[in-house]
Amino acid sequence: MNDLDLNTLLGAEDDEGSPRRRSRSAKRGGRRRRRRRNRGRFLAPLLAFVVLAGIIGGGGYYGYLWLSDALVPDDYTGQGTGEVVIEIKQGQSASEVAQELERQGVVASAKAFVNAVSNANMSASLQPGSYKLRKKMSAASAAAALAPANKLLATVQLKEGLRLSQTFAELAKQTGKPAKDFAAAAKDVDALDLPPYAKGKLEGYVFPATYQFQPKTTPKEMLAEMVDRFKQAAEQADLEAGAKALGHTPHEIIVIASIVQAEAGRTEDMAKIARVIYNRLDRKPPMKLQMDSTTMYALGKYGTAATNAETKTRHPYNTYYVDGLPPGAITNPGDHAIDAALNPAKGDWLYFVATDPKSNVTKFATTEAEFNQLLAEYRANGG
Repeated sequence: MNDLDLNTLLGAEDDEGSPRRRSRSAKRGGRRRRRRRNRGRFLAPLLAFVVLAGIIGGGGYYGYLWLSDALVPDDYTGQGTGEVVIEIKQGQSASEVAQELERQGVVASAKAFVNAVSNANMSASLQPGSYKLRKKMSAASAAAALAPANKLLATVQLKEGLRLSQTFAELAKQTGKPAKDFAAAAKDVDALDLPPYAKGKLEGYVFPATYQFQPKTTPKEMLAEMVDRFKQAAEQADLEAGAKALGHTPHEIIVIASIVQAEAGRTEDMAKIARVIYNRLDRKPPMKLQMDSTTMYALGKYGTAATNAETKTRHPYNTYYVDGLPPGAITNPGDHAIDAALNPAKGDWLYFVATDPKSNVTKFATTEAEFNQLLAEYRANGG
């Protein structure tokens, strides 16, 4: 057996390769590796912290600006300048309104406006309509300007007894829209949703009242709203049932009301004038109405005093010429005239005369002789 085999069997090696030396060396190497690994675990977070501290320390000012911009949105100060009309549409949310305000240069940022509306508890108070604002307003000022009380509205007052042509003129005067646009809109009667008994005639169904229209309301929309207002008045007066009880159609009642409106100088005389109309219609044979107001309507004139020559005009609206009622209304009657047509006073009168044009006093007669006496009184008073 050679020396190598003997050494192998004895487990002996040279000094450097002896098992004892390798074991001690391995243990020392493992400890060193563990120490290096531990130092690495400690240094990595430390290095990250140092880098982060450097970023925050070196760029802290810019970081602050970024955070400020993210948390505090851009906003103007003051009430702004110039003029901008903003329309809030039906169903728009506060954020949608905010985006429009930013787009038109009213506020610096949509976020600032949303915050202002939220802080003022106004989110549910933004109402559809047009509002006058300014360029470069603070968000809080813009929110305050959109309060419902600041809504832009055109107030239109239409008195009782106006004809359709007069109504168009008044609407044009009070809204600034051309009268011809209202006349054109009136031709599209289907779009105005007239009641079926109106027979497609708008005259008489544009209710006289006070209206408030937004700037962008079209002539057609205005007329439709006035027709809708008429339908409300008709429902309150129970027009259809009342007409049936009197043996007339609702349209005939409106025609009668329109004549009452044109002829009456005072509200208290309306029910008596309505009775004169019914008494003439109910006579056997019927008696012509002979209302000067209808003759003047046929001629395109105004007033209630037609000349003898004018009463001979051949026209379906001239009640000196035709029997019964004219085919349509001659004015747009109000509540009092409609009520009078539905509730005529009791009496046998067949005539009436406004004996004093200055005071609008109207007197009534049952015979032609009494009527002539009233005419003489009228003429004596300058009529």
